[in-house]
Amino acid sequence: MEEQSTASNGLQESGHDEPQGREVVATSETEAHKYDASKYERPSVTVDVVMMSLRQKDLQVLLVKRRSWPYEGMWAIPGGFVNIDESLEDAAKRELQEETQVENVYLEQLYTFGEPGRDPRTRVITVVYFALLDSERLQVKAASDAVDVDWFPVYDLPPLAFDHQQILEYTLNRLRGKLEYTTIAFNLLSEQFTLRELQRVYEIILHKKLDKRNFRKKILSTGILEDTGAKKMEGTHRPARLYRFNPAAEHEL
Repeated sequence: MEEQSTASNGLQESGHDEPQGREVVATSETEAHKYDASKYERPSVTVDVVMMSLRQKDLQVLLVKRRSWPYEGMWAIPGGFVNIDESLEDAAKRELQEETQVENVYLEQLYTFGEPGRDPRTRVITVVYFALLDSERLQVKAASDAVDVDWFPVYDLPPLAFDHQQILEYTLNRLRGKLEYTTIAFNLLSEQFTLRELQRVYEIILHKKLDKRNFRKKILSTGILEDTGAKKMEGTHRPARLYRFNPAAEHEL
């Protein structure tokens, strides 16, 4: 009798719950049909790609000269509007290719800028991506969306469009911070390098001189460098050891 009662209760509960479930789904669908997207203004979304590299013993950034209004003829960070059917990263890669013909670059999402009035065309929120790389591996060329493309020292920039001066200042500060806990500086070096060359990269990014002994002691203690056994002449100094970055090493800078 007890089993029959339990089974009976189970059937009753199941029969009672099923209409409730259908009711919830029906209610959700009804609410969805009631939603009016036109009640809210829609800001446009853009992506900007900050590409930095070590060129002529200086940290430089890739800029494009704008072809059209607003800020026609001014230099700007490569970027543009996000299409409704693409991801932010896909948009960043597409815009980079359309304006500079640069492809197959690893991009890191950095920050979002959305100050009202930053773009005279409309309300625009931009998502900034960042790449630090060896410029010798790239062949940049102005494409259809830009009049010209060129590298500029980050400490000697021309007047920039939009709020791109602010974006570059923020990017540079973030890059300096990353030197303290990541191996991002190695992206600017050849596969093999000397400790002097590595220190020079740090000094250029930080924009200050570093103590040679302290720098070498700290970097060698991390275990992230691998001695290649080869050496390289550096001016009149004795041959310097060549190292390579060891990505497999466990490390903390």
